[in-house]
Amino acid sequence: MSRRVEVGFSQRIQLNWLELTANLLLAGSTRSEIQTALNEFLQDKVSVGSQSKSSGRRKTISILLKIWVGVPTNLEPLRNEALELLRISPSNQHIVIHWGMAMAVYPFFGTVAENVGRLIRLQGLFAAASVQRRIKEQLGERETVSRATQRLMRCFVDWGVLQDTNEKGIYQPASVQLVDNRRLVAWLIEAVLIASNSNSQALGVISQTPALFPFIVSSINLRDLEKNQRLEFFCQGLDENMVMLRH
Repeated sequence: MSRRVEVGFSQRIQLNWLELTANLLLAGSTRSEIQTALNEFLQDKVSVGSQSKSSGRRKTISILLKIWVGVPTNLEPLRNEALELLRISPSNQHIVIHWGMAMAVYPFFGTVAENVGRLIRLQGLFAAASVQRRIKEQLGERETVSRATQRLMRCFVDWGVLQDTNEKGIYQPASVQLVDNRRLVAWLIEAVLIASNSNSQALGVISQTPALFPFIVSSINLRDLEKNQRLEFFCQGLDENMVMLRH
């Protein structure tokens, strides 16, 4: 059965555009200043020559702002820690933080990533059409869904987590990245929980979710995760550790 969900993430977003947006916020720029800076930066890259309110550039800027600047109130603690993680983490780990924020703000991003990850686990190489079919089954036969799914898969190629093959429409995974910073792991688990719209999940399941297909999450120590005050833990059954969002 399909469910209605806001697509939102409908443009081909580059990783360095997200990085620029976050860096402007870290530097103390206001929303208005960031919006102006992004418009100037993207003038010769997206919807060149257009100032239309429906242009791809305006939609792109809207996505960038929503992920980092104008996040929903309940996501502000997640975003604020993400900014701190960007400040202290090596640049090669920044993709993990942008990935988590995109998933938390746009559940559609996580839905596509999860379907891609499942197909990679099943067969390695996969067809874009297979992802399209699965997404349509989940979210309905909408042109906006189909178009956004295709653009998001191209984002994954741009971000270096998928690769094109010699056969058109067939993708393969790129190399995966180890995430072993304990604070970042705890933050990423929180982002996945938010994206999945579930208050609690088994810790072993959430750390292995297909939506994190570009990453290997290192083994998790509950003591490390307890430092994240927005998460709490409990045991279910004899030996299953559960993690949940603290309300």
